[in-house]
Order: sequence, then structure tokens, then C-alpha cells
Amino acid sequence: MSNKSALIIGASRGIGLGLAQELVTRGYTVIASERDKSAALHDLAAAHSDQISIVQCDVTDPASYAHLSQSIGSKSLDYLVLNAGIYGPREEGSQSLAALDQGLMGEMIMVNAIGPVQTALTLMPLVKNGGRVGMLTSKMGSIDDSSGGQNYYRVSKTAQNMLARSLFEQHCAPRDIAVLSLHPGWVQTDMGGPGALITVAQSASGLANRLEETRRAEHVFVDYAGKPISW
Repeated sequence: MSNKSALIIGASRGIGLGLAQELVTRGYTVIASERDKSAALHDLAAAHSDQISIVQCDVTDPASYAHLSQSIGSKSLDYLVLNAGIYGPREEGSQSLAALDQGLMGEMIMVNAIGPVQTALTLMPLVKNGGRVGMLTSKMGSIDDSSGGQNYYRVSKTAQNMLARSLFEQHCAPRDIAVLSLHPGWVQTDMGGPGALITVAQSASGLANRLEETRRAEHVFVDYAGKPISW
């Protein structure tokens, strides 16, 4: 069994759950968070009780992640992964420029950008010097590679990428901690849909590879296969 450990925020289903499964298979000790009880996550934990522990965390509730920080030992994590996020409305035209609503845009940015990055900042004392922070983002947050549309989601992920850069420069670089803004691919999840290109297992395996690969302390925007994405 590996002596490495990871905390995954948002592991109740989909990519987060798949990544928990992948890291357990690789011998990691995993702390997996849920906002509401997830039967699938509890089943996984029951099958690997010596490797997985479950905690509760809501990235929009500072008290939630502050409490979590106090319950885990300082500098005990090799990887901290932030996976929580939402897509927003899916109806035709509901994310067009003409349809944008201030309240919903604010909610999207809070859930997909501010909440995850502030959670990461609060939990940073738990990460070992030389460790990794993985921020699950999307290539839809790339300004360079964008066809427009789906503006709530795109803007929130672009905002996350910018805040992740601030996290790296101001808080991670001095401790030799890399920040990886990770595009998981178009994955067959509730968000990606059944017609997506890759399975959860394929995405999770690639994401685990990106966390494990040797790199200097830097902030990068890459996909699950390691391909760089333009900002």
C-alpha cells in the first residue's frame, strides 16, 4: 500500500467518486467529502474501510471547510483535490448573453470559483510542502479556445482559473506546491451526459497520473491526458 494521502472535496459521485476509487486502487489513503449523503461513496468506503474516510463539506459554507481543516493533521496530505461544481441551466439559450441574470451569475461564480478556491486556501496548511493542489476546471474556461455560449459555466471556470493562479503565486509557490487546473475531459457523468467521449474510469486514471507526475512548483492548465490548454 502507498504511504500517500489525498483529500477530495466533492467525491459523492461522478469524477470525484471515480478519482477516489482510482487512488484507492493505487494504494492511497483517501479522505472523501460529500455535501449530502452519497450511497455510492459509502459503499466504496465500506469496501475499503482501511483506506477511505468520509467527511462532510460544502464549499459555499466557510464554517464547513474551516471545521474540516481543524479535524485533519497539519501537513498530512500529498494531494488536495477540489471537484465541487455545477453546470447551470441547460435549456436552449438559457446561458446566452441576452439571458444572463446577475443573481445566477453570482451563484455560479461562488460555487465554481470562489468557494472551491477559498476552501483550498483554508485547507492549505494540511498539504505537505512539495505537494499538489488539483482544481477541477474545464477547457470551456479557456478564453483562447472558446466558441462562445454557455456563458454562466464558461465565466465561472475562467474565474476559477484566475483565482487558482492567485492561490499558486501567493500561497503555494513559496512552499513548492504545484497547482493543477485540470480539465477532466468530456466525461459520461450526470453533467457530461451518456454521449460523452470518455468514461469516469478513463478520466480518473488520467487525473491521477497528472497528480503523480514529477513537476516543478508551477500553475498549469492541462487535460486529463496531460495536454496543455491555452488560457
